[in-house]
Amino acid sequence: MRVRVTTAALGITAALLALPACSTDTTGAKHQTASSSRTGKPTDALHKPAALSSAALESRLLDQSDLGSGYLPKPQRSAQHDDVTVIGCPALSELGSDAATGGTLTFPHKAKAAFTYGDSSSEISEELYSDTANKLSAGIGRIFDAMTGCPTYQVVAGGTPIDVTAQKLPAPQRLGDQQWSQLLTFSTAGRSTVVKQTAIRDGNLLLIVSGAPALVDRHLRKALAKGTAIG
Repeated sequence: MRVRVTTAALGITAALLALPACSTDTTGAKHQTASSSRTGKPTDALHKPAALSSAALESRLLDQSDLGSGYLPKPQRSAQHDDVTVIGCPALSELGSDAATGGTLTFPHKAKAAFTYGDSSSEISEELYSDTANKLSAGIGRIFDAMTGCPTYQVVAGGTPIDVTAQKLPAPQRLGDQQWSQLLTFSTAGRSTVVKQTAIRDGNLLLIVSGAPALVDRHLRKALAKGTAIG
């Protein structure tokens, strides 16, 4: 059985992460952390830093010069309208599987970039979102908990059944205020695709890096450093 990280699998992963997340529309241009003590818990009750605009987030995404040789930008896909149904994972279904299209979370301020590497069988994507710390934490935490809470389930996308296994991974410590990580295996038509996803919330910024496990590990810290840089 071949194991590859493919466009299709990353698309399904993005679709699952597109399940609804609460958000509000605020504006701002300067990133601030939610807690100087980094307790790992949102502290919106005392401080509510303004969210970064989508344009500001766009400038903080990794580009080819950051990644190094061998990486090519992957064109943004048009909005997907295939029906997506989750079978065998009530927690995911309750979040609204009919909304699992479009490839991005529903926070108002967002930016995304994707790249292929080498022979184009491996990919890495980066997503940045900005909102209040509480909303970011609740939105991404709810989705990761639902996905890793079901060790196996099935996604039917556009009539194609895809078997999914989800494994919660130890999150990278001492990065940002909160961290989530998981390993997803997608199996269909005799092929398997392995995708690692790691999410880090740092104040009012949420970073999600997805793709081939080795590529995620290689570029995660660089992505966080650029995403949280001030100025």
